[in-house]
Amino acid sequence: MNSKYEAVIGLEVHAQLLTETKIFCGCSTKFGVPPNTNVCPVCLGHPGVLPVMNEKVVEYTVLMGLATDCAINERSIFARKNYFYPDLPKGYQTSQYEEPICEHGKISIEFKDGSRKEIGITRIHMEEDAGKSIHDQGTDTKIDANRCGTPLMEIVSEPDLRTAEEAYLYLTKLKQIVTYLGVCDGNMEEGSLRCDANVSVRLKGEEKFGTKTEVKNMNSFRNVERAIESEIERQIEIIEDGGKIIQQTLLWDADSNMIKPMRSKEEAHDYRYFPDPDLMPIIVDSKWRVRIASTMPELPENRRNRFIEKYSLPKYDAEILTSSRELADYYENVLTVTDDYKSASNWVMTDVLKVVNDEKIPVNQFPISPENLGKLIKLINEKTISGKIAKDIFPEMLKTNKVPNEIVKEKNLVQISDTGEIEIAIDKILAANPKQIEEFLSGKDKVIGFFVGQIMKEMKGKANPQIVNELLKSKLDKLR
Repeated sequence: MNSKYEAVIGLEVHAQLLTETKIFCGCSTKFGVPPNTNVCPVCLGHPGVLPVMNEKVVEYTVLMGLATDCAINERSIFARKNYFYPDLPKGYQTSQYEEPICEHGKISIEFKDGSRKEIGITRIHMEEDAGKSIHDQGTDTKIDANRCGTPLMEIVSEPDLRTAEEAYLYLTKLKQIVTYLGVCDGNMEEGSLRCDANVSVRLKGEEKFGTKTEVKNMNSFRNVERAIESEIERQIEIIEDGGKIIQQTLLWDADSNMIKPMRSKEEAHDYRYFPDPDLMPIIVDSKWRVRIASTMPELPENRRNRFIEKYSLPKYDAEILTSSRELADYYENVLTVTDDYKSASNWVMTDVLKVVNDEKIPVNQFPISPENLGKLIKLINEKTISGKIAKDIFPEMLKTNKVPNEIVKEKNLVQISDTGEIEIAIDKILAANPKQIEEFLSGKDKVIGFFVGQIMKEMKGKANPQIVNELLKSKLDKLR
């Protein structure tokens, strides 16, 4: 980015709430069902029907407000946002406008160098989703109304973001919070989390905002980052060439890495908002608010700090282990069996996450229970098996989910610590490798690794490595 300029970025994030039913009716919110099956007269906007508020939607939104230090308004109301679109059967969207449920919050983001920045949240409010227009099935546009009435929580940031990286970090933190709370699954590909970016540029030191554009159609955090970077560069080029930025809505084309115009927005839409006459005001009194607050889980940043302090983990380990609530839970369940915090961290970050990422499965579907992984670590620490044997047992546990002790017993994998048996193997290997003995005697100590490898191979990996090293070194020292 040209150093003369700075960007001003605000994000509007829509999070689909994880309720079983829609915001104003009893229709299912299940994703992936046949078109126009999760519908009823209420969400289709038939005349004479009356909406009934889903209590869970209020509780989830308040919980998010509390997690982001928002003021929770005791009274909030729904309004009708009037506009025509084919996938909006009612002709208006039920949303919150002048009196939202949550306001004036903040989220803290952290950069790679450890520095931090606070991003303000203007408001968090509840609304219903519209349907979906499908343009790529034949010559006609088709409408799927399944999404009509799906509960959304809109999180509007202050224009505090200055770079695409900050926007990426903010979104990552936001997703982490909503998934920790269990109010949204954070899946951008399925549309559970959607982001629109308002972007403008101005000369550094200027207080007045430039003309903003709105960028849509970004289905991943990286696409958000790339789209914002592209739009910043586009605006700077226009200004540098003496042109003028037009207020408009733009679409991000991920395939071509290009911003494309969608529609002009020279004048703001007049949505003719007015209070919805069919819905009573939402009253969140102190008693209800306290009850909602009592369901608050430990938030990711607090959990990360606790992992560092309680388990003496490096910051890197703690950040990975607390990246999702499910992974953090898995790790702490491993620790119900073993108190080797660092070994447990290494196994979860390396072996568990490799399978989870390769198989593209959620942590809670990982075949090995955390208790069984804890038992495997315990067998190593008790010197019942070696670390190498443990790595061989792990794939067997993946297939069968058997308790590691059973596999050790079935395959006779108990580590050999008998010094007499180990000495016999050492003598055999030394006798078979006189050339390597000469190398050792000439000062090449690295050859010890060769001997250890041969001895472990001779004993099928079952020898206690510590005893092997001690006895081997003793025998070799006597030959000097």
